[in-house]
Amino acid sequence: MLKLPKRRILRNKRMFQEVYKKGRSWANRYLVLYVFPAIGLERKAGFAAGKKLGNAVTRNRMKRLMRESYRKNQLILKDEIWLLLVARKPAVAVKQPVMEKAFLDLGRKADIIRQEAE
Repeated sequence: MLKLPKRRILRNKRMFQEVYKKGRSWANRYLVLYVFPAIGLERKAGFAAGKKLGNAVTRNRMKRLMRESYRKNQLILKDEIWLLLVARKPAVAVKQPVMEKAFLDLGRKADIIRQEAE
């Protein structure tokens, strides 16, 4: 079973802002994906769910679903990038397989999936 170590998660506001401002974004119905090329640094991911999605229980569920989608597919992603996944309102109603498919679709759009994995 793959783990997602804490050192591989974007934690502080400065890191989030850097990905927001300097990264490129791609979106679909359920997620927005920001990608920042972090040359020379290890791959990290951040997960965000704004207050527009609902109460804390709903927002935490969205972050859990995004984390799980990332965790299961982290080995097929390119290195030296920072990712930020942001949930959108329609994502509140979806289950894990739909969220994972949305993440992989965005990964293909953003070209962050390794060629040998496809």
